[in-house]
Amino acid sequence: MSVLLDDNIIEWEAAMAVRSGNEKHASSRKSALEAELQAEAQRLRTRLQPVVEQHNLYLEDVDIKVAGSHRTVHVIVDLPEDATGSVGLDVISAISTDLSAAMDSDPDDDDRPYNLEISSPGVSRPLTEPRHWRRSVGRVVEVKPVTGDVVVGRLQDVTATGIRLIPHLPVKKGMKPKQGDPLALEFSKIRKGTVQVEFAHLEDEHHENSDGADPDISGAVHHA
Repeated sequence: MSVLLDDNIIEWEAAMAVRSGNEKHASSRKSALEAELQAEAQRLRTRLQPVVEQHNLYLEDVDIKVAGSHRTVHVIVDLPEDATGSVGLDVISAISTDLSAAMDSDPDDDDRPYNLEISSPGVSRPLTEPRHWRRSVGRVVEVKPVTGDVVVGRLQDVTATGIRLIPHLPVKKGMKPKQGDPLALEFSKIRKGTVQVEFAHLEDEHHENSDGADPDISGAVHHA
């Protein structure tokens, strides 16, 4: 009886060792793939950035997703930080043609099929860089500091080291918001920042876009 028990234990330990080895192998392959995709995204960023700049836009990010042998290359472009408004569909359409041509003529491409998606950042984009904050001057933002309570207010100014906003003081439901004294926060003291959706701003951007689409979710797709 004890021999059978010992045999079962040995078999169980062997099975667990194989399982552990498989999990480590899968994790290693996943890490290698992620590193490969990050390197490829950086390479494409270098190649596509001049094309984006020719259209007086800023290359926000390049992200690559893989499903089997197929790739989806997502390119996010934005207006320069000193510009107002959002990237319209007409601009997205114009730059998509040039970006697609740059992808098709890439001498280092491995000829795998791909979808090229171009879009502009939405208002839900986290404010993680000074340029993000500068692009949001005049909007209502929510700021979560490293310590202390969340602050909601209208972004007034952005400096090299932080932001300045007019806080919205809490009031009873249905009452008009009240403003507090200007508040300055350093970037090093901010844990997270996001833009709060305002109907007035959405209406303004709607009129700025000639085709009436919401520019914050505009995009174009090219197949290759």
